[in-house]
Amino acid sequence: MNSAEIAQRYLDFFEKNDHVIVPSASLVSDDPSLMFTVAGMVPFVPYLTGVVPSPHPRIADLQKCIRTNDIEEVGKTARHGTFFQMLGNWSFGDYFKEGAIRYAWELLTSSEADGGFAFDEKDLWVTVYETDDEAESIWRDIIGLKPERIQRLGRADNYWNTGQPGPGGPDSEIFFDRGPAYGKDGGPAADDSRFLEIWNLVFMQDFIENIRGKTEFDIVGELPQKNIDTGMGLERVAFLKQGVENMYEIDQVRPVLDRAVELSGRTYGKVHEDDVRFRVIADHVRSSLMLLSDGVRPSNEGRGYILRRLMRRTVRAMRLLGVDEPVFPELFATSRDAMKSSYPELERDWSTLSASAFAEEETFRRTLAQGSTILDLALDETKKEGKTALSGPEAFLLHDTYGFPIDLTLEVAEEAGLEVDRGAFDTLMREQRDRAKADARNRKRQLADVSVYRELRALGETGFDGYTELEVQSRILGILVDGQPVRSASEGQIAEVVLAETTLYAESGGQVADKGTIVGPGFELEVLDVQRPVPGLISHTVQVSTGSVAVDDAATTVVDAANRRAARQAHSATHLVHAALRDTLGPTATQAGSLNRAGYMRFDFSWSQALSADTRTEIEEITNRAVHDALEVTTRIVSLDEAKEAGAMALFGEKYGDVVRMVDIGGPWSRELCAGTHVGSSAEIGLVSLVGESSVGASNRRIEALVGVDAFRELAAERAIVSQLTSSLKTPRDQLAERISDLAANLKAAEKRIAQFESKERAGRIPAIADAARRIDAFHVATESLGELASADDLRELVLGVRDRLGSDAAVVALGAVVNGRPVVVVATNDAARTAGAKAGALAKRAAGVLGGGGGGRDDVAQGGGTDAAALPAALDAIVQELHAA
Repeated sequence: MNSAEIAQRYLDFFEKNDHVIVPSASLVSDDPSLMFTVAGMVPFVPYLTGVVPSPHPRIADLQKCIRTNDIEEVGKTARHGTFFQMLGNWSFGDYFKEGAIRYAWELLTSSEADGGFAFDEKDLWVTVYETDDEAESIWRDIIGLKPERIQRLGRADNYWNTGQPGPGGPDSEIFFDRGPAYGKDGGPAADDSRFLEIWNLVFMQDFIENIRGKTEFDIVGELPQKNIDTGMGLERVAFLKQGVENMYEIDQVRPVLDRAVELSGRTYGKVHEDDVRFRVIADHVRSSLMLLSDGVRPSNEGRGYILRRLMRRTVRAMRLLGVDEPVFPELFATSRDAMKSSYPELERDWSTLSASAFAEEETFRRTLAQGSTILDLALDETKKEGKTALSGPEAFLLHDTYGFPIDLTLEVAEEAGLEVDRGAFDTLMREQRDRAKADARNRKRQLADVSVYRELRALGETGFDGYTELEVQSRILGILVDGQPVRSASEGQIAEVVLAETTLYAESGGQVADKGTIVGPGFELEVLDVQRPVPGLISHTVQVSTGSVAVDDAATTVVDAANRRAARQAHSATHLVHAALRDTLGPTATQAGSLNRAGYMRFDFSWSQALSADTRTEIEEITNRAVHDALEVTTRIVSLDEAKEAGAMALFGEKYGDVVRMVDIGGPWSRELCAGTHVGSSAEIGLVSLVGESSVGASNRRIEALVGVDAFRELAAERAIVSQLTSSLKTPRDQLAERISDLAANLKAAEKRIAQFESKERAGRIPAIADAARRIDAFHVATESLGELASADDLRELVLGVRDRLGSDAAVVALGAVVNGRPVVVVATNDAARTAGAKAGALAKRAAGVLGGGGGGRDDVAQGGGTDAAALPAALDAIVQELHAA
């Protein structure tokens, strides 16, 4: 039974039992405290907590999830995987324990001919919460499960909560006995390797407070509405039904593993270390592909960093298996084919997804080459210094700055006969993780508990009238200060205000929030921000300018008309630029993000190379031609399926409801799903001026533009500069570029001649400096402070020239100069001096200490610097003293 069939049987069963089937939410979580959807319940938290009313009393779904907190365990066990799929059925105030248990048991044990999974009852065990007599009674007396196969466990195993004050409840888990070959008997309480959890039934019935830890909290009462949250792990059921050993060998994952085996020429199942690597590759390729399909792109922070890490671990594992050539074209295509029956968008969007993946692999291959060079130099220095181990900070620098894996550093160091200070490296890694965790905790603390919005959301959705009106009369439904409900707020206070209706646009879809005011009898509120803290609710962050405002007060929202007009221009301009990009570059240039504010727009799109000047000009011309043509802008509310059939563009990774708003500019030429505010005709945009195009990752580019009056001001400023140049250079405008190019060439030639003269002048100083050298013990030593020099390179050139002039006798040259206001010392030694014990790096370091700075380098030539230019003579004397002691 393949994975797609398992999922379909599950959904069909619950659809027949009056559940509404909903699509998977994105892997990118709406919860600001989470990077990803880490569990099947994440998209349903607003319904489970009661903050937002559920649209249906019964729901079932297949939810994509990703979890990377135990990434190092991937490949080592049968259960650890970064991407997984949870089948869930949900009841919001409908059926409860008996219904959930009956449904689960029926589906698991019914024959395949009847649509079930045909698990043998004798292989199934269950656990219940230690005080849940009701659940145990249902399993024993209604289902008929033998009492010896029902086990009671405590809070650590069989109680669920969100980790915040709110709903929680006992759960009951269903386990499959894999047999004595997998561990000892005694049920789930004895061995969770033999007894594999396949389904978890959460009975959400309690309200909890005072959470002190996973098992430390207070149950303070019952919820007014009891909910059911269940999750069946698709991958776990799949490897049981398919008769394989682990999730890496199921139909959606094994093809990638097999392709990696073919590419490496090795055998799966022969060497444990190789097997772990093959499983890592199979898991990480699938996870990376699914993240890409939800709009995540490789980067050095946040979600993009997690994706980059998954992809680079894949490349690293293939290298350890002996494959140095690019592998993503083979592996990702294999994963696409294995997953496309469940996720057809993988094939539909393949050109965009593959471009990002292949570009990232090429970037990492360059990183490995660069890191190898840096590592080789570091190992050489370590050997020269007589050390036996590469320092932890150097290994950490390679890992953190250059993305060079620590295991590769260990391998290369071992080949060079050196160790790595792994203890120091691990300490630095632990400190970095602790900082990241602290940042995450701090970010979570800064988020208001969304439960404070529950009562406000229960009053209904906030009406938004801002598409057609700038003002609307409304009523204050609620006020929050410091995240807590209050009855009123007074002058000077900052508060959140929720109204029944508003015309102020809440930040979303790349468009920033409106500016404006909220006024009422005896008060005026300045609007600082507008957000949607939970679906359906609009919250206004305000400062009370005058008077005081209270719950139930009448109020009027007033949008800043000029700011809104400019924001509408920018947002509509973004749509035009998107359409122009697709006209110019083709359909693979898809949107990856945007920002629209008054007078400015920024548009990120999937593309792996810089745009030429001609291409940028063409995009700008197409955009402004559309402005000139006064294209009609229309909006329609349609079903999502209808919008897709009409060819509407949707943002990668964005989540849309069943009903969407479709914005057309010039009919189908620009057709996008968008909830933002727009002009009525493209002519209202006025003007679009592209002012920047840059890279925002290996496979994304960014266009920036000024819009409307801001674009005019930019062009007017440029025109003034051109006018000034034509006047100053006495050159017609059409000849200005050639004239400036000629002047630049002449300047460059003049600078070259000056540099030649200066070099000749410096060379002329070499004989005098060399002739002034004196004998110090075994060394012929030349030292001098040269005053001001243009660069450290000029100083180095002089030092090397003097060293060459001193011949083959043991010679040490140490010259100092002031470069850009800072003292610099360069030291050089010849072979005879180094044999006699004079090392340039050590001497430069000694001088730099006197200068109040640092330095060092190779034994033959080195450089140091500092902050105290007046100490240059003393620094050179320190070098002489070191030579006396040598």
